[in-house]
Amino acid sequence: MTQNLKAHLLILLATFLVAGSFIASAKLSGVIDSISLTLFRFFVASLFLAPIIFFNKKYREKVLSTMPRAMIISLFYSLYFIGLFKALETTTALNTGTLFTLVPLLTGILCIFFLKEKMSLKQLFIYLVGIIGTCIVVFKADINLFLDFSLNQGDIIFLFAIVAMALYSITLKLLHKKDDELFVLVFCTLIGGCIWMFLTLEILDIPLEWEKIEGDLIFYMLYLIIGATLFTLYLYQQGSIAIGPKKLMAYVYLNPIAVALLMFIFEGKVVNLGVLLGIIISTFATIVLLKQK
Repeated sequence: MTQNLKAHLLILLATFLVAGSFIASAKLSGVIDSISLTLFRFFVASLFLAPIIFFNKKYREKVLSTMPRAMIISLFYSLYFIGLFKALETTTALNTGTLFTLVPLLTGILCIFFLKEKMSLKQLFIYLVGIIGTCIVVFKADINLFLDFSLNQGDIIFLFAIVAMALYSITLKLLHKKDDELFVLVFCTLIGGCIWMFLTLEILDIPLEWEKIEGDLIFYMLYLIIGATLFTLYLYQQGSIAIGPKKLMAYVYLNPIAVALLMFIFEGKVVNLGVLLGIIISTFATIVLLKQK
């Protein structure tokens, strides 16, 4: 198996782990503030990694040199979540899902400036096809939902959040050094995320209330910590280094497909033919983007 193929398989796995996080997050929604919930994810995930880092001399010695770059990476990673949660106070999940389809295109545009990469007209066309296909899934192939779509204050906030997500994928590639240890980079990114989230809680005066996570909610929380935080951070950081941020973010178009498939497997929910058409279009756009040099 080539390194390139391995990287794509790892990102595909990360895509399904992220899709599962939507289902787990829905179970935890409303229990405590979402920013406090994210801090809890980052904090416990960093505790899981701490023994691996500090009982290994090679890893331990890399922490101080890695931390400054990880603080920048984690800033954009944290800004995305902060923007998402603040946006959802005044907008809907439908609107954020629609705007999130812009992430691959924004990443491609920002790569022109930060990584000196080019974007052909063909690539731009495929990005637009991917946006259309994903929007069909998001709007459930209902033209009335699409016609009712309008931007509000929360959507403006979320636009800044998706710019942060695009910059997160770019900084993964831009700030990577050949002698980096990925475990150390993931650990430092989590610590940085804890710092940024804690500062946000203090500024917005949000209580922790972690004691409310109990019973069955612990299992959903563990999935978010291990599957959707630890594993995906590692897989995304390795994937961005191997295939670059543009191809990494192309997998965004597969998010609705992954969610629909998991919902079918675990909850028996099926999609209609219109949504299936959107899934096919999104898949086509992703495959074409991944085949680009």
